[in-house]
Amino acid sequence: MTAPLRLGTRGSTLAMAQSGQVAAALTEATGREVELVEVVTAGDRSSAPVHRLGVGVFVSALRDALTARTIDLAVHSYKDLPTAAAPGLHVAAVPPRQDPRDALVAKGGRTLAELPPGAVVGTGALRRIAQLHALGLQLEVTPIRGNIDTRLARVLGPDADLDAVVLARAGLARIGRTDVITETLDPMLMLPAPAQGALAVECRADDTDLVELLAVLDHAPSRAAVIAERALLATLEAGCSAPVAAYAELAEGDAGDEIYLRGAVISPDGTRDLRLSRTGTPADAAEIGKALAAELLELGADSILGHEGNAGPGTQQFGSTE
Repeated sequence: MTAPLRLGTRGSTLAMAQSGQVAAALTEATGREVELVEVVTAGDRSSAPVHRLGVGVFVSALRDALTARTIDLAVHSYKDLPTAAAPGLHVAAVPPRQDPRDALVAKGGRTLAELPPGAVVGTGALRRIAQLHALGLQLEVTPIRGNIDTRLARVLGPDADLDAVVLARAGLARIGRTDVITETLDPMLMLPAPAQGALAVECRADDTDLVELLAVLDHAPSRAAVIAERALLATLEAGCSAPVAAYAELAEGDAGDEIYLRGAVISPDGTRDLRLSRTGTPADAAEIGKALAAELLELGADSILGHEGNAGPGTQQFGSTE
């Protein structure tokens, strides 16, 4: 009998849920049994703010396990992956992407516009913090860490100390908690992180049989959108301290499918907010992202991104989908 495939995953509720969903889809499509192998990452052991933990903090231990052959494949939240390629590893599949928008969970069922001035809103992403400031709603925004349940408890629990939190809608959907969402945020207000809502199924590049097997899970429109968003990110060479957002949508155009890519660079205090968009074909996804990044740089995005604390080309770290 063929041995089960060993799928490496972080141990959080969200990571186990999304890895379990990938495992079930792979078994259903191919008949191969899959077992989950929990891998503890540096990000799981630290309580420091996500943007200060360093590049690939939720990824490196899984990749080490792949290289050491203690697992056969790994499932990542795609936005956790550094944009630089990992030698010897290959993203063999990008499954259908969940809704990439951000979601608000607020006391009293409030929407963002209904929060009173001075309301305390928690989030772990500088990108969200910057965009909340840019809205000019006079909110008090505070950085938070923790898994989904921990963050929700700070709004909905008996010891709640926040008026609202902003999370990725995809994470809430994957663990069956969309019922707590009080508003799904329009990308015009809160543009998502590059690759938010997408998963990356990674294996060793030399495991050609597995690369071929995993291809059954790949969703071409989701992959094209992620390629465009991450090409923008890589071209900006944004570091851990720079709030960068990108969102690509595929739609039917006059000459076939088109990608509509929006990108933004926002100063952490929200006072500078550059937003542009660009369209093209899915086949040109990477070039669309590069071109949009070049336009943002021409408008002065580099002065917002700066160089202090910059992690260098292809190394943006946005933190976990949670």
